[in-house]
Amino acid sequence: MAPGVRRIEIRQNGVVGTLFLPPGPGPFPAMVDLWGMGGGLIEYRSALFASRGFASLSLAYIGHKDIPGPLNTINVGDAYFQTAFQFLQDHPQVCGDRLGVIGLSFGAYLALRIATQIGVNPRCVIGVNGPIGSINKLSDSDGKTESFEGDQKHWSYDEQGYVSFREVSTPNNIPPENKAKVENLCCPLLYIVGEDDLSCAAIENADEIEKKLKDAGRSHLFTRLSYLGAGHLIEPPYTPNARASMWTTRPKKLITLWGGHLAPHAAAQEDAWKRTLEFMERHLRG
Repeated sequence: MAPGVRRIEIRQNGVVGTLFLPPGPGPFPAMVDLWGMGGGLIEYRSALFASRGFASLSLAYIGHKDIPGPLNTINVGDAYFQTAFQFLQDHPQVCGDRLGVIGLSFGAYLALRIATQIGVNPRCVIGVNGPIGSINKLSDSDGKTESFEGDQKHWSYDEQGYVSFREVSTPNNIPPENKAKVENLCCPLLYIVGEDDLSCAAIENADEIEKKLKDAGRSHLFTRLSYLGAGHLIEPPYTPNARASMWTTRPKKLITLWGGHLAPHAAAQEDAWKRTLEFMERHLRG
């Protein structure tokens, strides 16, 4: 984190997150930053954004002690994400008309969902290896979510017993009513794809998003970065990649496949980060 970056815990109007502000008085362009179903509150990407002059709100939505309800369930609805977006818009050190949304994995679906809702007008969206929707109906306005246990029928296992969640996110397995209405997107979308992703059907989802935008006459909004040999967790540069890692220990030990080969994955992270920052500069500052 760069000298002078400020880290501020947010517990306001039900929103749980951490806001990172660059040095100086601002106002700054800003991002809403969403991680995946691993849950908790993941802050490093937002800290890096703030180190490069962008305010960033790392937002929790599952698996956090300060969000009421079971930790393994999404207990917030669309209103929660709208409130978080509005919080950032209203912040005195943020340029309220220069906001973007970024999501990794399931967070990419949430980013698309947020960006296509009435009254939410981001300047850009970035998705990293995420689905267009969810097999399970996401939270309604009251924060009620269908159980994710139904996902398990789509899990597959390799010869070592490691699990792949890839088929959970295959577009054909996602009910149409549970997909983000990407045809309504009004801002540029950067979609980052690891071609060796073993946790999400990233290529198939990118294809469907691209087709929906093309059919809606909005193909000019879509940019795809696709990386041969890269896996699911395309993170900022120099983040170590694990092709498989522990997902849970309870109620049973579960090792998850992420994919990615070391050299091409590392190269993808360097290029994707550079292109991400360029995309943000162009659409949030330009």
